[in-house]
This record gives sequence, structure tokens and C-alpha cells, in this order.
Amino acid sequence: MKTIEFQMPRVRERGSTAWASAESATPLARAPRLARLLALAHKLDGLVRSGAVRNYGELARVGGVSQSRLSQILIFVNLAPAIQERVLFLTAAEAQSLCESDLRAIARESTWTRQQERFDSLRQKCH
Repeated sequence: MKTIEFQMPRVRERGSTAWASAESATPLARAPRLARLLALAHKLDGLVRSGAVRNYGELARVGGVSQSRLSQILIFVNLAPAIQERVLFLTAAEAQSLCESDLRAIARESTWTRQQERFDSLRQKCH
């Protein structure tokens, strides 16, 4: 599996909903919601695996979300690596055609081959 590294912007302009880097006052494009959820899933899963958080129940309490919602987010780590890569690099237009619930259904498939088939089928319907 590939490791994806990114640096979070440090400065937020007052009254702006867009984040800007410290080096530039130009707003950065916001990653599509599905890409952010996928990255969050990996971060949260890593917290539990590293022992920083005792278990998923504690993680849900600390995060202020229900265990059900946490499960909905964490299922994205089960996606085939090729699908995860495509989700991480979606354009805004491509991301609008994908639904979180459709992606969760794909992640529930037990084989990566079947996941890929369903993802490709979904992408063809959207275009």
C-alpha cells in the first residue's frame, strides 16, 4: 500500500472558508469530501492500531461521533488500494458524481476484484 503524506496549511484568513498556506495568501483548493473521509479513516484507524486510543468505542467518544458514524468512515480502509488512489485524486467534478453511500457499499465487497468491477460500473453510470 502506498503511503500518502501531506502538509496541512497553517494560516487561515479571517472570514475565509478556504485555507491558505503561510507562504502564500492564495486560497488552496479544498480536497473533495470523499478524499478527506478516506484520509480521516486511515488516520483514525492508525490511532487505534498504534495504541494512542484504546479502542474504536473510545475513539468515537473522544471524537464526539456515534459508533455507527465512526464505522461508516472506517469502512473506507477496506477499499482496494487502486480505488483508494482514485478517490484521493478525484477532481471536484468527478467527486460530485460519487456518493458516500455507494462507496461504502463497494467497500463492503469482500474481494478487491469485485470492488473494482463495481467501482468501474459506478463511474460509467456517472459519465
